[in-house]
Amino acid sequence: MVGFMVMLLIIYGMVFGMVILKNYIDFNNSNYQRASNHTFWETFFNKGNMGEYNIYRKLEKIKGTKLLLTNLYIPKEDGSTTEIDLLMITKLGFFVIESKNYSGWIFGNEKNRNWTQTFSNKKKFKFFNPIWQNKGHIKALQEILGIADDLLIHSLIVFSNNCELKKITVTSSNVHVIKQNQIKRTLRRELTNVMPKLTSEDIKIYFQVLKPFMHADEKIKQLHIKTIQEKLSQSNN
Repeated sequence: MVGFMVMLLIIYGMVFGMVILKNYIDFNNSNYQRASNHTFWETFFNKGNMGEYNIYRKLEKIKGTKLLLTNLYIPKEDGSTTEIDLLMITKLGFFVIESKNYSGWIFGNEKNRNWTQTFSNKKKFKFFNPIWQNKGHIKALQEILGIADDLLIHSLIVFSNNCELKKITVTSSNVHVIKQNQIKRTLRRELTNVMPKLTSEDIKIYFQVLKPFMHADEKIKQLHIKTIQEKLSQSNN
């Protein structure tokens, strides 16, 4: 019996090692580490980073001219910052992506302040409308780039494949609420048979303007977290 258990542990260890090796090779074939400054271990053992990485890998595989940025801390008029999880610049414009690594059933309406996450044990949790959240990111992005044309902006709210988008109501044509496994299909539909709005040179210029807002230092990150906590505290009072 002991020998059988040891053999099982060895097999499980080998399978786990093979999975880690495969993921490590895939990670090294991606530009995610250079874009995010997150190492392999920081990515695979952090739920939020892993969600962003999965989205980034899917975006990398989208055909066409594009440049990707992650974790942009964009300054706002009030002196605070807003964080864009992922940004893809294409000839069609800017795809501003908010990553939500949630499980359970998700209910939400674009017009409501809060959405609901529900589990099979009937526990429910409220969270801030991610479309509204991304609107704040988009506003800061437009201000920093001097962009007034809303047709250049596309808002993507991307949830984990571990959740079920039970009832989501969206009315804006430039807003999409999807799961990770729907990214390729959604973007292919958006990018196909549409007249380009940006040139390859435009894309490079915007990328260079935004690049300095990546890799924020710890001081900026802590100030950003503090600002969010203060806003949450005020909204709960």
